[in-house]
Amino acid sequence: MEQVLFMMVGPLAAGYVLDLLVGDPHWLYHPVRLIGNWIMLLEKLLRRLFPKTRKGELQAGFCFVPLVILGTVGVVWLIMAGAARLPRWAEFTILTLLYYWLFATRSLRDESMKVYRELKKENLPGARYAVSMIVGRDTENLTAEGVTKAAVETVAENTSDGIIAPMLYMAIGGPLLGWLYKSINTMDSMVGYKNDRYLNFGRYAAKLDDVVNYLPARFSALMMVLACPFAGLDAREAFKIFKRDRYNHASPNSAQTESVMAGALHVQLAGDAVYFGKVHKKKTIGDPGRAIEPEDIRRANRLLYATSMLTMVLMLGLRCLVICAL
Repeated sequence: MEQVLFMMVGPLAAGYVLDLLVGDPHWLYHPVRLIGNWIMLLEKLLRRLFPKTRKGELQAGFCFVPLVILGTVGVVWLIMAGAARLPRWAEFTILTLLYYWLFATRSLRDESMKVYRELKKENLPGARYAVSMIVGRDTENLTAEGVTKAAVETVAENTSDGIIAPMLYMAIGGPLLGWLYKSINTMDSMVGYKNDRYLNFGRYAAKLDDVVNYLPARFSALMMVLACPFAGLDAREAFKIFKRDRYNHASPNSAQTESVMAGALHVQLAGDAVYFGKVHKKKTIGDPGRAIEPEDIRRANRLLYATSMLTMVLMLGLRCLVICAL
């Protein structure tokens, strides 16, 4: 039993530590890109097969979702089945990598800190470019305050999407469930836009992403509140703004963690933003207790790390309970 438990829990912990140490080096090909390639291939194929009408795009999008998921989960299952036939150390290594590639703690910090460094150098064009790498909105006309706000918001939102949510799914169902979640999240990031191209085709992918993130987003927000004292931030204000503003977003999930971040930092987030050249009216999140500043990116990352570490301890315990219950 001890060996089984070690093989089921050890790689998860090792994958998380590896992410903290290494992150996502740009020179190393990330397997999530394979999901992206699979998504682009399927989109091109299905758009050819179905009529270029609203109904045709909806039908194509409906078929698109299970094909992406089955392709991703099928490959991971084959890898795990093959790994099970290898020596124990080789299986452990492969499982560790499958977990490691699902985490984004270090890379999220690294990419957002690029924005911070450009802001500190007062290089606004450089800061705009750096933040454009991690957000979906138009950034070419953002002020320094707008760039800072965008970076803090993406750290807050991706604390759930990129770290806590996959961690939760991995704790419950191992790499298979973790990669199933990642395939859905990647679909949403690629086709879940409300523009002319994806409004119909990407509708089912976007809705499914809302569903699978519904509980993780709220769990992530609460874990962020609990982690505030470890990051030197205001847990009481974070919970207050969370209760008040957690639905101040078109998405049912995005404002959950953004509201905690706004309260913890005593700043106001969200508000109007430009996507694909169009202004989207958005509610604000949090109170304008003070002007947001570049240092808030560093503070947001402290909360990111504190939340991920606290949650990992809980998830390892949950993983043990799941294994013992089987």
